[in-house]
Amino acid sequence: MTSTRPDTGLETAVRFPADFLWGAATASYQIEGAVTADGRSPSIWDVFSRQPGAVANGDTGDEACDHYHRYREDVAIMSSLGLRSYRFSVAWPRVQPTGRGPANQAGLDFYKRVLDELQNAGIEPWVTLYHWDLPQALEDAGGWPNRDTAERFAEYAAIVHKEFGDRVRFWTTLNEPWVSAMLGYHNGVHAPGRREPAAALASVHHLLLGHGLATSALRSQDPGATVGITLNLAATSAATDAPADLDAARRIDGLANRLYLDPLLLGRYPDDVVADVAALSDFSFVEDGDLETISAPIDMLGINYYTTNVVAAPDGSPPDPGSPHPAAEDVRHIGRGAPKTAMGWEIDPDGLYRTLKMVADKYPAVPLYVTENGAAFDDEVVDGVVDDPDRVAYFDSHLRACHRAIAAGVPLRGYFAWSLLDNFEWAFGYDKRFGLVFVDYRTQRRIPKTSARFYADVIARNEVW
Repeated sequence: MTSTRPDTGLETAVRFPADFLWGAATASYQIEGAVTADGRSPSIWDVFSRQPGAVANGDTGDEACDHYHRYREDVAIMSSLGLRSYRFSVAWPRVQPTGRGPANQAGLDFYKRVLDELQNAGIEPWVTLYHWDLPQALEDAGGWPNRDTAERFAEYAAIVHKEFGDRVRFWTTLNEPWVSAMLGYHNGVHAPGRREPAAALASVHHLLLGHGLATSALRSQDPGATVGITLNLAATSAATDAPADLDAARRIDGLANRLYLDPLLLGRYPDDVVADVAALSDFSFVEDGDLETISAPIDMLGINYYTTNVVAAPDGSPPDPGSPHPAAEDVRHIGRGAPKTAMGWEIDPDGLYRTLKMVADKYPAVPLYVTENGAAFDDEVVDGVVDDPDRVAYFDSHLRACHRAIAAGVPLRGYFAWSLLDNFEWAFGYDKRFGLVFVDYRTQRRIPKTSARFYADVIARNEVW
């Protein structure tokens, strides 16, 4: 519904459902620091970030936001913003240093302290079991291209749930398996930095299998647990109606969206995508029963959204060696001339609406959550204040897109801003700032930005005003 602004009489405010869940999100390696504390072992990101040229400025997550020691301060900030939920990930190498065997109790105790603090603040915890920090020991044994990693992930999931299941209702198995597989194993711009297309495709399957096995493990311990997965999805369209451009859009949509949505929600890999990549893989890694495990019903689907794909057919230029799309490196990505974030991503709030609508229209009904949405801009502190009007406008437009989707019948149940804090932005190091809260990495001082106050107002009103 809309409400009328008394100052103008215009119907510009959009109100969200009373039970809509408002939150913010982070990830363990991006904020925790303390990478050698209390028995934590190296992750693939600890090793990758030390490779020359892998991360901007040679940055690492060694200290990051020092959330490991400052979590109480950070939860107090969450409370001041009125957050109803906090989505965070558990660091696998902190809980199970070698990726197998007994748990590291000191690592579990850290997350128990975080959960205690959240409970005291009345903030709902939303646990992501894997946000890219694979124990290096498992990568040394083959990593996600190795089927055994999926089995190990399910065992780790069971350990975490056994410890926290009495206080955590919402469980996300994986965050963005596309990134883990394609950026980690195909174009190598993320940890572990491998460039092996066939291994990337095997990783897709074993990540999804790990999700299915972990879902089963959690449900065996608590049939009432709310379990799902988070995918990064993007509405994909052709630059023109020319058949070749339409086929390019089909190829990218298949590799970016349907390669994950179809096995999870339909129990099969898309035939056209399997055909597209046939020269790279015969999918012999798919064993009997795998797709039934992968497609076991989920209670919710998280969608991370940042931008859209507009693509065109190859024009004879050399394939892009940095493309994250195996067997589609020659497809051209076309800019629309829209404003961009500091990441170089075009801002397209309508793309969020179209992404949500696509999932709702093409797949079996499942509750949806926007589990990440946000933008990097070149924030500066001026007289102790961080004014970020571009981010405010970004959130305003994307939240209105969410409301439009709900009005169109999309079962959208909640929204998590990315991110609570400025943090280690993977291969970009500390150069890019996504946070609602500015972090001075030299002093670890936290300064809520104008966008934080805007978001707090949205939560308090339950509407975009």
